[in-house]
Amino acid sequence: VQLQASGGGLVQAGGSLRLSCTASGNIVNALSIGWYRQAPGNQRELVGLITSVGRTNYADSVKGRFTISRENAKNTVYLQMNSLKPEDSSVYYCNAAWSTLTGRKDYWGQGTQVTVSS
Repeated sequence: VQLQASGGGLVQAGGSLRLSCTASGNIVNALSIGWYRQAPGNQRELVGLITSVGRTNYADSVKGRFTISRENAKNTVYLQMNSLKPEDSSVYYCNAAWSTLTGRKDYWGQGTQVTVSS
């Protein structure tokens, strides 16, 4: 499975961006699909994810500002980011996990840069 992330860019504080993650495989049965981010010198952290039954989980730092949604027909998950802050600047990675006979298997996209200017 390949994940193609897009939608990053440069935006002013308070602005919005929408990231997209399109999978080469069917996402309907994915355990979860979500977004992580990693800034230089920091560990990769969860931003938010959506499960196969539509439950969402967000980092406290983005709750109320970011929203994850999925469009199964397009095998695509979106991350709508509003009220962006400079501290949201990071490389954002799409992640998808499936259950296999040998256990959970994770796939990662290539990352897309988000830069929020103050």
